[in-house]
This record gives sequence, structure tokens and C-alpha cells, in this order.
Amino acid sequence: MIIRTTEQDSQYRHLEMMTVDQILLSINKEDKRVPDAVSLAIPQIAALAEAIADKMLSGGRLFYIGAGTSGRLGVVDASECPPTYGVPHGLVIGIIAGGNNAMFKAVEFAEDDPGQAWKDLCEHQVNEKDIVVGIAASGTTPYVIGGLQQCREHGIVTGSISCNAHSPVSAVADFPIEVVVGPEFVTGSTRMKSGTAQKLVLNMLSTTAMIQLGRVEDNKMVNMQLSNEKLIDRGVKMLMSKTGIADYDLAKNALLEHGTVKKAMLAFKR
Repeated sequence: MIIRTTEQDSQYRHLEMMTVDQILLSINKEDKRVPDAVSLAIPQIAALAEAIADKMLSGGRLFYIGAGTSGRLGVVDASECPPTYGVPHGLVIGIIAGGNNAMFKAVEFAEDDPGQAWKDLCEHQVNEKDIVVGIAASGTTPYVIGGLQQCREHGIVTGSISCNAHSPVSAVADFPIEVVVGPEFVTGSTRMKSGTAQKLVLNMLSTTAMIQLGRVEDNKMVNMQLSNEKLIDRGVKMLMSKTGIADYDLAKNALLEHGTVKKAMLAFKR
């Protein structure tokens, strides 16, 4: 029987006998392994990032599907794209096994249905213009594997993010990513290093896509939504820097009138 890396025994024993400092230092030691594991997967990440950008530049959408922690991470990444980059809701969509309630409370056996992900995707009229990325730390989640298989049968490009080498989910993805971070500090608790690795990869994929879509200029989020005072202040300072406006109140009025830094910049140039 093959024991996958994510299920292997922790390298630490008798955690209940550790002091608080020992626990924290050990977790931190393990967490430091994650960026190095991600760096080894850069070629795989780049291939999927380019595929995502190509689809989105052609008018397609990005879907994430997953269960448990993996599904929640996908929903979080998708939900952050509209406020950060000013893209419409529905351009990046996160779907979690068990529905929205599963974001807050585990839905038993939701991940075990290989046919449900396709049904969930069809509620959003998924089609061959789109790209679907399955997220599964173990790489064995039936919900995710079944969803990617159905996508492939319908001519939809797919990607995957897992934390085991040669995982089943990789076998059904056009652009698989495998970030092998080793056994977890608490055996099998993939919300830890595996979850961190998946979050890092998702950050890389969505950020790259948004840059490719022209939602960033220089190193600034010029299309961000002005949803609170902190972001308005950031936008005002950005506008002042970009246009040379010296008066804070004048820049703020222009920003609020036009809604985004980019639109205010264009109006100022005109």
C-alpha cells in the first residue's frame, strides 16, 4: 500500500509533551520548507499561469474547485479578485464541495461524490472558453477528480494543485502542479504546510493573470475598488504620485468622482 506524503507520520513525536515554544519553533521550521517546495514547481506553475491568462484574455473565466481547506482557499482567492483588481464578480469563481455552507462548517462526505463538481460547474454555464483548476492537497479527492474528468470530456482546459507526487488528480489535469512539502507537523493535517503551499500557488496564479489582463500598472492596483477609507487614502496617494496633483483634497475628489485610480488618471490626462 502506498502511503502518500501528505499522510506520512509527522517527524515529531509526543507533541502533547512539548512546551509552547517547542511547538511554535517546530511548526515554523516546517513552514520554512514550503517556499522552497513551491520554487521547485515554478515551471509547472508558469505553464498553468500562461494557460489561465490565455483563456481570460480570450474572454473566458477561471474556476477553482475543491473540498475542505482546498475548496475554501479557492473561494477566498476568487473572492479577493474583484476588490483588489476591479474585475467583475463571476470572472474568477470558487466552488467548494458541499456549497457555500461548507465555507464555515464541514459538510460530511461532500468530497466523496465524483459527479457533483460537474453539476456545480454547470450551474455557472461552464464551457470550453473557460479554464478549471482543481485543488486537492492529497490529489485523491473524488469531487475534484470527477470534475476535471468531466471538463476534459467537454473540451475544457484544466489544471490542478496538489501536494503529492504523481497524484491521481494530476493524471486528469492538462496543467498539473505538484508542490511536495513533506509530512505535516500534525500527521495528515493538510491545512498546515499543504494549505500554505496551495495559498502561495493561488496567489501566484491569480496575480499573474490579473497583471496579464492589464489590471496592474507599474506595481500599483490602479483598478482596486474603493471599499474603505484605507483604500481611498491609498488611491489618493497613488493618483497624486501618478499625475503630479499636489492637493490631497483635489485628488480625493477626482478619485471618488471617477471610481478608480485608472479612470481618474485618464480623466486628468484628458
